[in-house]
Amino acid sequence: MRLSVLFTLSTIYVALGVILPTKRATICNGHAELCTRPYGNTTFLGSHDSYAFSSDPLALARDQEVDIPTQLGLGVRFLQAEGHLNDGVLHFCHTSCLLFDGGTVVDYLATVKTWLDANPNEVLTLLFTNSDGLSIPDVWAPTFVAAGIDTVSYVPPTNPMTRSDWPTLGEMIDSGKRVITFMDAGADGTDGAPVDYILPEFTMLWEPPFDSTEPSFPCSVDRIAGPLSTVDHLNMLNHNLDINVFDTGVLVSDPEDASTTNGVASILADANGCAPLAGGVAPNFVMLDFVNIGAGLQAIQLYERKCFGVILLV
Repeated sequence: MRLSVLFTLSTIYVALGVILPTKRATICNGHAELCTRPYGNTTFLGSHDSYAFSSDPLALARDQEVDIPTQLGLGVRFLQAEGHLNDGVLHFCHTSCLLFDGGTVVDYLATVKTWLDANPNEVLTLLFTNSDGLSIPDVWAPTFVAAGIDTVSYVPPTNPMTRSDWPTLGEMIDSGKRVITFMDAGADGTDGAPVDYILPEFTMLWEPPFDSTEPSFPCSVDRIAGPLSTVDHLNMLNHNLDINVFDTGVLVSDPEDASTTNGVASILADANGCAPLAGGVAPNFVMLDFVNIGAGLQAIQLYERKCFGVILLV
């Protein structure tokens, strides 16, 4: 009886042209304060080579110890991965897919979509590497469609969009479009026609050097593209330390020092080193190896307090 009354009232409201109130998110990425925080003014914990997880200490090519759902459960809201064809199928793997194969991109994205469905008030960013120049519309986009990620993907009204023009997390969640995907190459139309929800990275997000073997993480603007100014870009920390194996030039991640590298002092020093290049603002993404080790979220909390005057775990 009650349901039929509600249905009848709804029908009457629609017939009369009455606009029913829209439900608004009151908790965004775990915090009420973040609902009114612009995406471009928020810092997210990130996972480098998120697909390359193994608990086996002899798996030297691993960069993470825990799987994607566990990473997300730890507070990661920025997932980075590298795509290559393996027997004609798009996989997330290291360059040859021989050193470490994280499985198909469709399976990876399906795992992400399952988590998103279970966590409807979360905004998530994806950064994918397309070093082989694979077609965005023909190779990459079908994996998004197959996994259903395209249906929750955000499309900016302008491209590129300045850091200050991004909507709030609450607005993204309310719209149902709460996944932002950046691609490092090809999304500008050089690898097939552009796909509106797969965004070119460097026109909107600049990076400092990667694969650092120096624990001080010297900062510079390493990769960027116009037409926006540097300070109008989003920015990130490539805060993952590598070891140069016997000075051979072969680089592997450093799990032994991860507790120090992912510690508050190291992350804050890196952020402070990059801040002048970003107009004095906090990084948008702090990307780590071995996200289950150290104090990545605590570092973000402290830096958010310093920059924005509130305590937020993103």
